[in-house]
Amino acid sequence: MTAFARPDWPSDTGIQAEAGALMDVDSGTMIFGQNSHVEYPPASITKLLTALIVLEHAELSDTVTYSETAMNSVEADSGNKYSLAIGDTMTVEDCLYALLLSSVNQSANALAEHVAGSIPAFVDMMNQKLAELGCNESHFENPSGLNGDTQNVSAYDMAKIACAAFQNEKLLEISSSVSHEIGPTTNNPNGFTVHQEHRLVITEDTASEFYCPEAVAGKTGYLLKAGNTLVTYGEKDGRRLVSVILKGSPRQYFLDGKALLQFGFDRFQNVGIAENETRYVTGEEAVDIGGTSYNPADLMVEEGKVVTLPEEASFGDAELSLEALPEGAPANAVALLQYVYNERKVGQAYLLDKTIQVPAETEPSGGDAAEPGAEDGSGETGSTAQEPEDTEEPTETASVDPEKTDGRFSMKLPKAVIPGVILAVLAALGAGLWMVWIRKRRKEEAEAAARRRERRRQRLMEEGPEAAAEFNRLLEEKKNRSQGRGHRR
Repeated sequence: MTAFARPDWPSDTGIQAEAGALMDVDSGTMIFGQNSHVEYPPASITKLLTALIVLEHAELSDTVTYSETAMNSVEADSGNKYSLAIGDTMTVEDCLYALLLSSVNQSANALAEHVAGSIPAFVDMMNQKLAELGCNESHFENPSGLNGDTQNVSAYDMAKIACAAFQNEKLLEISSSVSHEIGPTTNNPNGFTVHQEHRLVITEDTASEFYCPEAVAGKTGYLLKAGNTLVTYGEKDGRRLVSVILKGSPRQYFLDGKALLQFGFDRFQNVGIAENETRYVTGEEAVDIGGTSYNPADLMVEEGKVVTLPEEASFGDAELSLEALPEGAPANAVALLQYVYNERKVGQAYLLDKTIQVPAETEPSGGDAAEPGAEDGSGETGSTAQEPEDTEEPTETASVDPEKTDGRFSMKLPKAVIPGVILAVLAALGAGLWMVWIRKRRKEEAEAAARRRERRRQRLMEEGPEAAAEFNRLLEEKKNRSQGRGHRR
């Protein structure tokens, strides 16, 4: 028999920016990377992460006040596009439109204060979110994307952030809008209109070099230090892609973003796993998985998951391995099916036991089979992450006859003593919650460090064998830079 090699993984995008990345939203496959693990200043594409956190922790109808700190915590030359003033108010929704369409830095600060109480506290939430998404090559110092000594992202991490962001329906709705009307402010008594700045999203002239019908939403950025940065979300034939451009040049960075999207849609395909995977779920003989025997008729592959492959490849070209179940796997999961193509991770899905009934609230969602630590960006609204749950104050205590109860005991206290007891209990509860929170943070940091070590290996697989040389080179450069900074001190 003649053995045919799998088709090569295309990489001829021709982008001119220093760094870029293209990721499939549904499979999580890193389709293309160029200097994708090098850290660069992100500029205003930072605001995608800011918006995602705000949507997870605030109501759209909340009122946001532009404080003195929010107005002044910007660089002197960063501007004030709509002459906003201290004391101006807007809804969270209007602030998000100003943030994502017109990149208003003061809106980023005001939203941060509204959600977390202060800008530094919000930045802590940003970096915590990075850890949750498995982004280990990035760090943020402010919610707007303005310059910071350690405010950097890699194209790989920014693609992960963008995938999470654009799976939030409201964020996608806002970021895909062409314009939005905002109500009156101090210096705009008749209100004002914010406009989309992403050329690939707004260009309808088919003769324009910026015409890109696949582009749906995105965010632009620019700083002298960062150059032009760009994130673009695109859809075509049911597929969803995110492209990232870092350290681009004027005008060309839009063409680079367009080139990546069209490269991904034209040269690759998504193939459903459940529709094509017959191993373990067909046949009469029992299958052994992790030391347990299963009837194939009782097993099924998680629906809705895909692998991303070159257009010329077939599902059978992808190599399958059974992985241990990650933390947070569904209760009826038997194993994690992981697919690799030419040493590149291209998708995964859970193998499920149909005989185990899973409560609705724990059934796998669209993002459950993503990389451990990643989230789909759709969080519950409510209080900020730092706030402990509200503690309801007890009402007046009454005596209870033990013979008329189920054996529980209550103590009758004089009314004059009750307030002091309540305060003491609340103080002790508060101190206890604080200690629990500290221990939880320390544990999370230790677990995050362990995950980072494992993901260093995973990233090499996701980008293919050619990433190994780049990865080693970057480690050496980072080590040299650190030694250089130490000498300068």
